[in-house]
Amino acid sequence: MNILTFDIEDWYNCDFISTDLNWDKYEVRIYEGVDRILEELEFHKLKATFFCLGWIAEKHPDVIRKIHSQGHHIGCHSYQHELSFRFDRNGFRNDTEKSKKLIEDIIGERIDAFRAPGFSVTVQNLWAFEVLAELGFDYDCSIFPAKHDYGGLSNYGRSEPAILALADGKKLKEFPINFRRISGINIVFSGGGFFRFFPYRLIKHWASVSSYMMTYFHTRDFDPGQPRIKSLPPIRKFKSYAGLSGSFVKFQQLLRDFEFVSVREADRLIDWEKARVIESDKLNGA
Repeated sequence: MNILTFDIEDWYNCDFISTDLNWDKYEVRIYEGVDRILEELEFHKLKATFFCLGWIAEKHPDVIRKIHSQGHHIGCHSYQHELSFRFDRNGFRNDTEKSKKLIEDIIGERIDAFRAPGFSVTVQNLWAFEVLAELGFDYDCSIFPAKHDYGGLSNYGRSEPAILALADGKKLKEFPINFRRISGINIVFSGGGFFRFFPYRLIKHWASVSSYMMTYFHTRDFDPGQPRIKSLPPIRKFKSYAGLSGSFVKFQQLLRDFEFVSVREADRLIDWEKARVIESDKLNGA
């Protein structure tokens, strides 16, 4: 199963400058980037899930309307792209609820899917899943099932959809990111910097031997003309800008070589009676 998703944020909506919310001063490139993606999806007759930033919905609602008008599944990606573990429970709830309502008011539908910026649900903020269920989300796509820069949840186990059984009795359907472990490094080849960096023949091979692939792309992944954020640490700068010139061609090839569905379509295809049930409090190793 291959799931096609996008995180809808502009080139400046990143956690390294999230404390400076005067984003109106930056060049807007989201319209052109989204149009390019939508045209490619229309060409391939594909539907995807778009995790949209609340700030983008507030400032550029036409972007959200256009994505929705073409029949794509809309999810929530927080309001200001702050890493989830930097909030306390109330702060996370307020940020997520604000974003959810903004997007719902634009498209006139309930938002049922969430992805935390940077896959930033960790052992320190497992309560985030309870908050998501309280807010009416059905799907979460925030788990990185191994160690990574922002923590990760190694106890999740295999990279595959599962049901999270929460302490309050509620449940969430989890669609984690997938990765390949190469020379001790967890390589998320299905999006972001590693997708841009590695040659397509490797991407295709890893995808071919994976029974489950969760992609995650951004408009900035395909935008070599974007301004550079000079304050980024060297490693993050490399991850952000390496391989930009050839990334969209690789993306086009990926769509030609593999079949994809949205998160909502994947939900309909999965036999949830046979899915693993994971107690959320066990994700911290308890």
